[in-house]
Order: sequence, then structure tokens, then C-alpha cells
Amino acid sequence: MRIATFIRNAERFVGQVSSDGTQVTPFKLDAGAARRGALPLIEALARGESLPALAEQAIALDAVRLEAPLPAQRRNLWCVGRNYHAHAKELAASVFKNNSADPQAWPIVFTKVPECVIGPVDDVHLPDPAISAQIDYEAELAVVIGTGGKNIARADAMRHVFGYTVVNDVTARDVQMRHQQWDMGKSFDTFCPMGPWIVTADELDGTRTRVRCWVNGELRQDGPTENMIFDIPTLIETISRGITLYPGDVIATGTPAGVGMGLTPPRYIQQGDVIRIEIDGIGAIENRFV
Repeated sequence: MRIATFIRNAERFVGQVSSDGTQVTPFKLDAGAARRGALPLIEALARGESLPALAEQAIALDAVRLEAPLPAQRRNLWCVGRNYHAHAKELAASVFKNNSADPQAWPIVFTKVPECVIGPVDDVHLPDPAISAQIDYEAELAVVIGTGGKNIARADAMRHVFGYTVVNDVTARDVQMRHQQWDMGKSFDTFCPMGPWIVTADELDGTRTRVRCWVNGELRQDGPTENMIFDIPTLIETISRGITLYPGDVIATGTPAGVGMGLTPPRYIQQGDVIRIEIDGIGAIENRFV
């Protein structure tokens, strides 16, 4: 199942996308629930309840504006740094070469504030160059937690996955380096495009898919999720150690090689650039930087 959050006639809805991707059928949710996007559906299933009924009439997908499937999250997104072998290698030759963290030992985990989440076709707003002049892209598969838990064992982790979506972990590299803790450089307004919808785990194996990113039509990133240093079960086990995960929590699993910082010379995002990210089995997001 593909679950999308969308705007039609200035009102937010949550719906099920048709298998051919041309239509969306709204769930019968009241306006208050729909404001939270797909989250009420995930929470209902976690409680053992059924999904709301679908409306009788489908809507053409090109007649609506897609939003982030989880536009109103309860808390920060969990994110993982340097989690593909080739990406860790490309950053080893960058300004991160003196970073004491060993990416092969433990996952690097940070967060992005929920307010930075935007939709799959929304504009990303570049900051004043005096604040940051080194804005970078990071194409990532994101895991959406379905059943919460604490101290989740690796062997049980995939049973806690509701589904998957696409995110761009946009990063202000100079701010990231300046503060050492990564949250500030990752959390600027509009710095987390998400979408186009959530694909449920019964339709996609996130451990075996492919992440790609184009900048102005030029393919920059192309990596299979099998190349992760720490796989999805390990990430869930690690992040849930001593911390309760809740239905609807999002874990961005890291980015493949090919980020702007890793190129020689580095190539950061410029005004007017268009970044397209596509993950096999999910779909694509495409955002202009303004």
C-alpha cells in the first residue's frame, strides 16, 4: 500500500495511492486527524485497529498537491551519518578526516527537527550566504516505525517497520563543521524534503533497494541499500537502546557516495538547482533550491 498526504481545495487529506500511481482515494478521516498526515493511520494499526474506510471516489493524482506523508511529526527525525562504505571513504578525504568517530564501530546518529520537513515538490530555501554558503544534498531511504518499542532486538527489528519513504537530508556543511554536533547544520527550515508517500513494508524490502540522486539532471548518487555499513535492523536496535521508539518515528538511514562535499573540488548547491531523488519501489521527490 502507498499512503499519501495531499492538499485539495486548500484542505489536507490522507489517501491510498493506486497501484499505477495515477489516482489517490482519501481515507474517511476528520480534518483534525488529517492534519497529522499518515500518523493517525500508523497509530491505529499499532493499537490493533483497522484503517479507516476509503471514500467512494478516487481523485486524479495530478489534481492534488502532494505533501510530506508525515507533515506533523511528534518529534525529531532520527538520522544516520556515513552509513554507506563508499560515502564513508569519500568523506575520509574531506574536512572530516580528523573526526575521531569510527564509522565502522558504531552508527553516527543525529536528529533533524520536525519543522524542517517539507513536501516532495516544495521549494527548499537557501539561507543567507553569511549564515551558510555550503549547502549539500543527501539522498536517503527513510524507515517509518509502525510498532513502537524500547531495547528492540536486531532479530525482531523488521517487525517494527511500518514502511519506507524518501528524504533529502539537506545539510549546511560549514555549520555542521562549526558546531561539531550536527543537528544545527541539518535542521534549517525546509531542509528535509520527504515523500512522495509511504510504501508499506509488505510491498518493499528496504534492505534491498536502490537510492539515486540527480542534480540538474546529472546523476550524482547511485547506491544499493545492501552497501550500508549498518543495516536497518542494526539501526533500529541501536537507536532503541534505552530510548522508546513510537509509531510514526522516522529513521533516515544514511546516504550513498556522491555528495557535493565529496567531489573534487566540492560542488555545493546553487540557487535554482533542482535535486531529484528516486528510490526503487517507492518513487521520487524533486525540489528546487531558491
